[in-house]
Amino acid sequence: MHVVVGSTGLVGGEICRRLREGEEDVRAFVRKTSDPGRVQRLRDLGCEIVEGDLQNRKSLDRACEGAWSVISTATTMSSRQPHDTLTKTDLEGQLSLIDAAERHDVKRFVLISVSSNLEGPTTLHKAKRKVEEKLRESGIAYTILKASCFMEIWLSPYFGFDAAGRKARILGAGDKPISFVSLYDVAEIAVQSLDGDAAANHTFDVGGPEALTAAQVVKTFERLSGDRFDVVHVPQHVLEQQHDAATDDYEKTFAGLAVGICGGDEIDMTDVLRRFPVKLRSIEDFARETLARA
Repeated sequence: MHVVVGSTGLVGGEICRRLREGEEDVRAFVRKTSDPGRVQRLRDLGCEIVEGDLQNRKSLDRACEGAWSVISTATTMSSRQPHDTLTKTDLEGQLSLIDAAERHDVKRFVLISVSSNLEGPTTLHKAKRKVEEKLRESGIAYTILKASCFMEIWLSPYFGFDAAGRKARILGAGDKPISFVSLYDVAEIAVQSLDGDAAANHTFDVGGPEALTAAQVVKTFERLSGDRFDVVHVPQHVLEQQHDAATDDYEKTFAGLAVGICGGDEIDMTDVLRRFPVKLRSIEDFARETLARA
């Protein structure tokens, strides 16, 4: 039995789908407040649904009982509820999940985290690193996947990259390479890391097949679409001011992540690809698919 925490999120949902495609038993850990449509999709896949919350230790015990592995993609950055804080949920909740996994003799634990290059003085970064440290010390065979910027998220209209409208918002100068990665590839690596010893007790930074600057990404979309994009730069000092002025911890964290992205995130995938046979999705692949949908 594999427990997926964060199963209604984009990465967690894809992990569930791939595990079920391989006829693995999956227990999807969902909140009472989770989107009903996403929960139903998990049921339709054949997942066992366990309702709970990272702040509820009894529900964590229910989730981990009899499980062979736990895969956690959970973060409240995109699913914040009124009782959430980054400290209570992303930090203390994840630490409690590791404790529950230990109590129930879980054999493998896969954690999706943030790239080593994207450091910052934010509560999220601090939480991720403390959870990683706890997992390494737990005695459970672990795999930590520290992902770069998900192309499906950071290159989306939500963050100002609107392919359909031929508009792009670039953070900072846009001249530092970033190994944009597909969430589908991270999901595949997470699933593959459950097999054998290739990933046991290892931490990997995970990116795409190439590192491109934001300006190069825009050029790729322009070349494939045949259109010029309206590009707006948000200067790094403006992002730093937003970070310093933010009073809400989530707003401060978003601004802190944006500042970190200005510095780039280039990842060498040689070792990861030697262990996991994954054909990584490129920015050109992503651009073709995105423009076709648009």
